Amino acid sequence: MRTETRGRLVVIGNGMVGQRFVEALRERDVDRRWQVTVFGEESRRAYDRVALSSYFDGATAADLDLVPDGCYDDRDYALRLGETVVALDRAARTVTTDAGRTVGYDALVLATGSAPFVPPVPGADLPGCFVYRTLDDLDAIRAAAERATARADTAERSPTGLVVGGGLLGLEAARALRLLGLAVHVVEMAPRLMPLQVDDGGGALLRRLVEGLGVTVHLGTYAASVTAPPADEAASPGREMSVVLGSGTELAADMVVFAAGVRARDQIARDAGLEVGARGGVVVDTGCRTADPAVYAIGECACVDGRVYGLVAPGYTMATVLADRLVGGEAAFGAADTATKLKLLGVDVASFGDALASADGALEVTVNDPVAGAYAKLVVSDDARTLLGGVLVGDASKYAALRPLVGRPLPGDPLAMLAPTGAGGGAGIGVGSLPPDAMICSCHAVTRGAIDTAIADEGLTTVGDVKACTRAGTGCGSCVPMLRTLLAEGGVAVSRALCEHFDVPRAELAEIVRTEGITTFSELIAAHGRGRGCDICKPAVASILASFAGGHILDGEQAALQDTNDAFLANIQRNGTYSVVPRVPGGEITPAKLIAIGEVARDFDLYTKITGGQRIDLLGARVEQLPAIWRRLVDAGFESGHAYGKALRTVKSCVGSTWCRYGVGDSVALAIELELRYRGLRAPHKIKAGVSGCARECAEAQGKDIGVIATEHGWNLYVGGNGGFRPRHADLLLTDVDTPTLIRTIDRFLMFYVRTADRLQRTAGWVESLATPADRPTVGTGGTGGTGGTEADWDAPLDGLAYLRAVLVDDVLGIAGELDAAMERHVADYADEWAAVLDDPERLRRFVSFVNAPDTPDPSISFVTERDQPRPVLLPLPTRRAVPAARVPTDVALEPIR
Repeated sequence: MRTETRGRLVVIGNGMVGQRFVEALRERDVDRRWQVTVFGEESRRAYDRVALSSYFDGATAADLDLVPDGCYDDRDYALRLGETVVALDRAARTVTTDAGRTVGYDALVLATGSAPFVPPVPGADLPGCFVYRTLDDLDAIRAAAERATARADTAERSPTGLVVGGGLLGLEAARALRLLGLAVHVVEMAPRLMPLQVDDGGGALLRRLVEGLGVTVHLGTYAASVTAPPADEAASPGREMSVVLGSGTELAADMVVFAAGVRARDQIARDAGLEVGARGGVVVDTGCRTADPAVYAIGECACVDGRVYGLVAPGYTMATVLADRLVGGEAAFGAADTATKLKLLGVDVASFGDALASADGALEVTVNDPVAGAYAKLVVSDDARTLLGGVLVGDASKYAALRPLVGRPLPGDPLAMLAPTGAGGGAGIGVGSLPPDAMICSCHAVTRGAIDTAIADEGLTTVGDVKACTRAGTGCGSCVPMLRTLLAEGGVAVSRALCEHFDVPRAELAEIVRTEGITTFSELIAAHGRGRGCDICKPAVASILASFAGGHILDGEQAALQDTNDAFLANIQRNGTYSVVPRVPGGEITPAKLIAIGEVARDFDLYTKITGGQRIDLLGARVEQLPAIWRRLVDAGFESGHAYGKALRTVKSCVGSTWCRYGVGDSVALAIELELRYRGLRAPHKIKAGVSGCARECAEAQGKDIGVIATEHGWNLYVGGNGGFRPRHADLLLTDVDTPTLIRTIDRFLMFYVRTADRLQRTAGWVESLATPADRPTVGTGGTGGTGGTEADWDAPLDGLAYLRAVLVDDVLGIAGELDAAMERHVADYADEWAAVLDDPERLRRFVSFVNAPDTPDPSISFVTERDQPRPVLLPLPTRRAVPAARVPTDVALEPIR
């Protein structure tokens, strides 16, 4: 239905908030009271500025586009791009654009957003200086980085970028420059990074983590001047700009990015005589209306109660409030949720509520674990009964559960709430304890009650359904885990989709690859998925393809799917170097091989350490050194120990009956046999094993994924143990079995795990998950003859261990033969990954620090001597160049060092 007379509505600005307002109005204006014209000064439609840095991760402008199909396809909603409103005549109620167009309005919405703040620094307008705000800015930064790399290569040095500003935007810009291959300096006036979001304790840890990633941080100072290099580049090739800090330090930089905050774009309102706040922003009431009843303002250009909000969530709330007002509602803008959760340079950072404890009498409960790299603080009321806010750095996993509790009674002891999961912490902070009015999605102001109602009334069954219906989870995405919990609490079986690109879990994808003979990611996603994939599904599919399709993991499309470690067949370390761990089956090694390892460590000046799995770790290798190190090791009879892969790592052993007076079994011989049999087996997670020659358990086999202990009558087999964050003791699966039976059972255990476990699920969790729950068919207990059949034929529930015994030993599924054959194929097809790289010039091309200077080592990597061995410089001096990420071929995605 259309009204006879419709109002003319003009929106100035097509950013995130302006676009959100248009969509909110379309949803509510069912009678079409308004005819809308939107002016956007950029040539692109609204895009996701929150995810702007993903542009350097491979996202395209189309990926970031926020405008839904059909939004501007009818005559009631028009979008005019590349056209800037330059004048506002409030008396005539018209706006005029730079194209000479004059448009009348009955209501005007200012959604002009904000502009980057560039401090009044001499030289800030030089060609090598940039801001970090739009996609056009990012295109210019990318082009400048390419030029800087070329200049630096000419001068045989590392290209360097300097970021002015250590807040949210500054750290995003620093990450972008690192992805572009530049060494990075960050300059921040405050005494800590992210001064508006984190406190001194969180800022100290954040600085340590950021510097550990190779970024040099300068705090408590500012950029005083920027000086250009000489104009005659021919006379001084490769020269950099000079940046002088307020502290007197002089830094050389190829480019400078200003990310020191933003200022409200309110000039058009000022020129029209509208009131602005003391610190800028168009003054509006709680209905987002200015003193002129026909003019409204929303987002970063609006000033509500004397405050301008620089986050998208309050802007979205304003957009919704105004849309409601324009169709006759009475919605009002109240207290804004300024909570933030971000991953900055690979470091999780979150703050919510009164994070800086500004309230009178506020108490702070803090847990600081520098070893784990985690800092957490809760701010509570003076009576310790109400949660006021908090800060999380390094580990922000509790953010989703804690943020909705702000302003509410504490559900438990605050210190226990901050304890690590599995250590008694987290009790009472689950989504189930939240009342209906608790805010789940702050980006779109969606409460738990609204989500529960939508699930029940609309029959929602997936997280995607909840997103589409309520918009929850479509902003920053931090609330998505709680959406799954709310679905489960609503009686909905939550989707087990691997990610948004595949609707089935890893186990089903593995079965598809196995049964259909799929050999590439492109083939799999075209037939059974959608989109281009992500950092969840790509490595998972890479592992599956390695398990069933074979081939070297660095061949063709496979190379681009790998995690960082797999991409270089070595473990990346915090200073950008790599560690090399050759396989030493069972821990047994000859003197000649020991000498060979020692000579390699000596000649390449590597740090050496004996690992917990009885292996020798060689640390500190630069990427271009890896092939030369491998060549020496391969020639000495070694092969890859797969310390970098989700694969079999080690089979640890004691000296066994050969040497030990208590030994009753040859643990070394069995450990070597098992390790050589299962080496290179790709799996959902890493696998460790141990073989002890007697019950004294010197190999600690019962703490491994696979543990074997010799008895007087054979071997006992334990499965499903692990160390790590949540240690678990292994369970006894078989007793007193002979060696062929033992190996056959381990074969089946591993292949069944590879076929059915979830992504990144250790064997411990997998064994527990195999217990037959109420919604799964059960297994019979009557016989052990291995007659086959389906789970639907079984009649008694089993725990995970009993289920495994039924499948692997009794063959109740009739798949034992398939599992045996799969393992035999793996054993027959095994080839050493290091040797395969050395024999292939194309694969060798990726192992360079600089693509266009393959023989040039990274000059920014440096070491000091400690205990007669080299170790990396972990906390560089302020004037030291930051460590750049390794420059790799363009088909390999860069990611921050973790």
